[in-house]
Amino acid sequence: MKTGKVPESVLKRSVIKQVKVNRDKILSGPGVGMDVGALVLKEGEAAVMSTAPVSGTAKDIGVYGLMAASNNLAAAGADPIGIMLTILLPPKTEEAVLRELVKNVADKAKACGMAILGGHTETMEAVLEPVISITAVGKVKKDKMLSAAGARPGHEIIMTKYAGLAGTAKLACEKEKELMTRYPLSFIREAQDLLTMYSVTREAEVAREFDVAAMHDIAECGLFGALWELAAASKVGLEIELSKVPIRQQTVEVCEFYDLNPYMLRSGGSLLIVAERGSDIVDALHDAGIEAAVIGRMREDNDKIVIYGEDRETRFLEPPRRDEIYKVL
Repeated sequence: MKTGKVPESVLKRSVIKQVKVNRDKILSGPGVGMDVGALVLKEGEAAVMSTAPVSGTAKDIGVYGLMAASNNLAAAGADPIGIMLTILLPPKTEEAVLRELVKNVADKAKACGMAILGGHTETMEAVLEPVISITAVGKVKKDKMLSAAGARPGHEIIMTKYAGLAGTAKLACEKEKELMTRYPLSFIREAQDLLTMYSVTREAEVAREFDVAAMHDIAECGLFGALWELAAASKVGLEIELSKVPIRQQTVEVCEFYDLNPYMLRSGGSLLIVAERGSDIVDALHDAGIEAAVIGRMREDNDKIVIYGEDRETRFLEPPRRDEIYKVL
């Protein structure tokens, strides 16, 4: 198998089919587009958990994992509590590297109101670069929990922030010198600063003040991947107008430089929100200083359609494939 997400057909056949939910306390189990697991703690309240693995040599890779896991909690409507932190290192790793990895995660967790509850740290011969796995834990009222499975025909689809957000920031950080052969350093710094938008907690909080049917964070495989997962989880179709999708010029330029599709580039920090009256939520998000737009709606059939340009040409979405970032990194 190739690097990146396991193909949906393989996931269904060799993972989900083998995992059976056999406890009555489990509120949400594994499935396509389902990013959290949840179990009932006491009457009316549930614990929500999400895990995210990351690897690489960048000093802030742990922050990527923390935000990915906590974004899944936010999309489920849950309030964060803490994280379990596992760090696997190559044997030759210096202690200073470990210290910096932990400090960056601890500082970000504190800023997000989360505690480090425990974890595991180990060096392994099989590990060629640092690998961090973060499991985030939160809680939610049972009747307030959201998922990607709640969308219904006619509901409007809202997207927050920008397509390709996280992928643009990561490429700008790891390919700075290469990008400087075409773009000024100030432009690259602006692309790197997109990482500061990685959390979806605030927009999820705003959305929860309304009658929201579903939420799903846009992560690996980008907007197109998240839209497919949303439709698959809800067992309905959708259509979006690409001209309405917010995107930053930095993303356009970086994707042109590497010949990438920005709508299939990881976009952690962006959130899909599904509701009957999307414009009301968009107005509230704008009042909170968050970019957002209604980009489409859910359909009764299973068609997943993207509409392009003034001529309104259409194409059908395909199941998520390899994230575009792997063409470069």
